[in-house]
Amino acid sequence: MDDSTLRLIGYTAAGSLPVVLAGAIVLRGTGNRSLTTSMVVLVLIPILSALAGMVAVSGLMFTDELHHTLVVLGVVATVTLPAAVLLGRQQARKTVWERQIRDQERAAEQSRRELVAWVSHDLRTPLAGIRAMAEALADGVVTGDADVTRYAGQIGREVHRLGGMVDDLFDMSKISAGALRLDLGPVDLRELVDEVLAANRPTAERAAIALHAEHPATRVTVAADDRALVRVLSNLVCNAIAHTPPGGRVAISAGTGDGHAWARVDDTGPGIAEPDLPRIFDIAYRGTAARSPVAAGGLPAGSGMGLAIAAGLVHAHAGAISAENREQGCRFEVRLPLP
Repeated sequence: MDDSTLRLIGYTAAGSLPVVLAGAIVLRGTGNRSLTTSMVVLVLIPILSALAGMVAVSGLMFTDELHHTLVVLGVVATVTLPAAVLLGRQQARKTVWERQIRDQERAAEQSRRELVAWVSHDLRTPLAGIRAMAEALADGVVTGDADVTRYAGQIGREVHRLGGMVDDLFDMSKISAGALRLDLGPVDLRELVDEVLAANRPTAERAAIALHAEHPATRVTVAADDRALVRVLSNLVCNAIAHTPPGGRVAISAGTGDGHAWARVDDTGPGIAEPDLPRIFDIAYRGTAARSPVAAGGLPAGSGMGLAIAAGLVHAHAGAISAENREQGCRFEVRLPLP
């Protein structure tokens, strides 16, 4: 290799290396902020380093060869920079989408683990009671007519409770799998409130809780599946009754505001512990003892999925559900878009 070639290599390296180092510093500083910026920097580094090398080789003299090189590099930059921006944005969207998918998969896996843990624990309780009472009847331990009737009634209640848990599990699986199908139509929230009030009044009376409704002055119509919304409000009312002490009150109300229709369930119970509020609608989340599914007023405890099912049904209506503590008790609110 002759001296002229060595000098050419030296001048080129002396001109391009500072550009490469500067580009690496810029890339390191912006690599975690914007994928599009990183793509642009990666495209500019070889173009600018080639330009710096050519300028160094020419001895800072504006020759015809340098002019041709500048034209070529300018055309290359004009073509590649927009392509780098577009590819960077596309790659950024793909990266964000993949990250969201991974987060959703992790959340779904966590939800499945919690659901399996719930099934193994909560379904075992009524099954153990049914097994014990059935064995007592089969072995002749219980012989009196009154005792046999009492055991049979208890078995029936446990079977009914077990059936409700299985139904909740089936509904929750459909919601989680996105297989829920809604029959949407015009629904008046006032009529739904009356229906929920009538269905849950006997339960409230057995628990010594005053259940009443507060109706708006005008009709409140939303596009919804009436059976699904009745399920939502019934779950919220049952939850409020189960966690309100005897002598307390539960109120159902509906109205409109800020372009949305809303339905609220207020109770005078102990409220929800602040650490539990962010997870109150998670599957089978029980929280602290203040809102745990302890039987109230002789009522059987629920499946632990009522609030999660309510949240899934509301989200399927493109609505939102929230819970907050008040000065006394707490409030659950369902917001639905007006048609």
